[in-house]
Amino acid sequence: MTTGEQFTSHEHDVIVIGAGGAGLRAAIEASANGARVALICKSLLGKAHTVMAEGGMAAAMANVDERDSWRVHFADTMRGGQYLNNWRKAEHHAKEAPDRVRELEAWGALFDRTKDGKILQRNFGGHRYPRLAHVGDRTGLEMIRTLQDYGIHQGIDVFMEYTVVELLKDGERVCGVVGYDRERGRFHVWTAGAVVLATGGIGRAFKITSNSWEYTGDGHSLAYNAGAELVDMEFVQFHPTGMVWPPSVKGILVTEGVRGEGGVLRNSEGRRFMFDDIPDLYKNQTAQDEEEGWRYVTGDKNASRPPELLTRDHVARCIVREIREGRGSPHGGVFLDIAWIKQKIKKSEEHIKKKLPSMYHQFKELAGVDITKEPMEVGPTTHYVMGGVRVDGDSQMSRVPGLFAAGEVAAGLHGANRLGGNSLSDLLVFGKRAGEHAAEFAKENTRAKPSQEQIASAIAHVLEPFDRSSGENPYDIQHELQDMMQEKVGIVRTESHMAEAVDGIGALRSRAANVIVHGHREYNPGWHTSIDLANLLIVSEAVARCALDRKESRGAHFREDYPSKEESHAGHNTVVSKGADGEMHLERRPITPMPQELGDIIEEMK
Repeated sequence: MTTGEQFTSHEHDVIVIGAGGAGLRAAIEASANGARVALICKSLLGKAHTVMAEGGMAAAMANVDERDSWRVHFADTMRGGQYLNNWRKAEHHAKEAPDRVRELEAWGALFDRTKDGKILQRNFGGHRYPRLAHVGDRTGLEMIRTLQDYGIHQGIDVFMEYTVVELLKDGERVCGVVGYDRERGRFHVWTAGAVVLATGGIGRAFKITSNSWEYTGDGHSLAYNAGAELVDMEFVQFHPTGMVWPPSVKGILVTEGVRGEGGVLRNSEGRRFMFDDIPDLYKNQTAQDEEEGWRYVTGDKNASRPPELLTRDHVARCIVREIREGRGSPHGGVFLDIAWIKQKIKKSEEHIKKKLPSMYHQFKELAGVDITKEPMEVGPTTHYVMGGVRVDGDSQMSRVPGLFAAGEVAAGLHGANRLGGNSLSDLLVFGKRAGEHAAEFAKENTRAKPSQEQIASAIAHVLEPFDRSSGENPYDIQHELQDMMQEKVGIVRTESHMAEAVDGIGALRSRAANVIVHGHREYNPGWHTSIDLANLLIVSEAVARCALDRKESRGAHFREDYPSKEESHAGHNTVVSKGADGEMHLERRPITPMPQELGDIIEEMK
């Protein structure tokens, strides 16, 4: 084992890992509460995956439809999550999202406007009323720009292009992190009174994904190895619409905003197949015919939403059905058509370019398709994980003292399936809460310190691939893992395939323990991949084991061998943790009963 490696030390009150919407909002809030904050990000500032969230942020502001309220938003979120949500988080989110949007506006965000000057809100899947505050189809980019412009004046120390490899502890408490700078390969140690994880998701565990290269489950695995619990990991969201052609862009997101603006899904026969299968839970909220669906997207308050705006899990499965039964598009997807609105709107080309500028540019440049004139080819792409670090619904602290989480890395809000647009407001609401409570925790507790042995051990572990004389290429193992997860733990699951995946992941882990990296630590992507691989194996095992245990279909988790919801699985979340033996342990954790007043809201909104 390599020892004696030099490192640079830093002292702060709060460390935030990740500089997307949740990380920036947490850092801003912690700093506003008097904490010295270190913000560590894997990429350049401004490149966080939040910029890929295009459609808008859900908040019951009632600017377009006065019938909307936090109560309706809460009920929609719980229904979409199949009632496995952390109801406390869902309550906070529904109540606080409007204030977080208005706050972002006060900090400089330029939202689209209604005719009377209010923030405009659009329709999105699973939301009863138009609820998504947006900036064309570039909302995430505007969020990041605004938070960065505001945050750089708050005294936050930013460390760009660093990877965190381990959380440091003093007894049970988290007290810092070990990381290295990705360009030079030099090690750094940050000590602090609290750590906030805001690292995003796990999409790179799958072959086809809308997620950027950073999404390798870093925060999930850091928390897991430090003793935190992961919950709901079986629920991976496959967004219905990713690009499918050409191969170089397969998986790139096609925003739900296309459907929110009137885009429809058709099979190779030209038929709008979404009318074929409407779940009982949503029949009284779904349009009876195409004309009613069009009236809804153009603002008719007496109309119900078109079936293209049902929840993402259902739309994705309907698309898969059409492809499997031979009614797919030439390149293995289906057709998403917004050009058809020329039958309804004069100057439709200008309208589409105004409402969906990024989508127009994306298809024109990457696929040679003019979406104002012809349909797009789309298919499901791994997009989001509802599962993550189990946190307290108020403070966002995990069961590890001093360790907080917010955003996609934190579980609870979305339950079995996330509604589109809830992610961006999730970042703001719980980023703020995590930052506030982390600063408070750091103030109220005496400073803990990691041992030098911990630091030396963490550094030595990540340098091991350089010390070997033989071994496998980490890229090869990563590609095998992605293929396996896509094929065996993808959008349609079976017992035999998932059991094979669990065994296969174990075999890949054994091989990954002996990967070799050549060359120097400076500018070495093979080394970075060897570190990412360890994280991906943890989150992949968690997804496969939890999915294997849940013998039913619910939300984003669909089992071909158990195609219906089962009452025996309705009352628990699936929790995994690292045992004393180093193995992954699984537990079915009963859901805490909901207060009567929240239950009454759900009944009222049915």
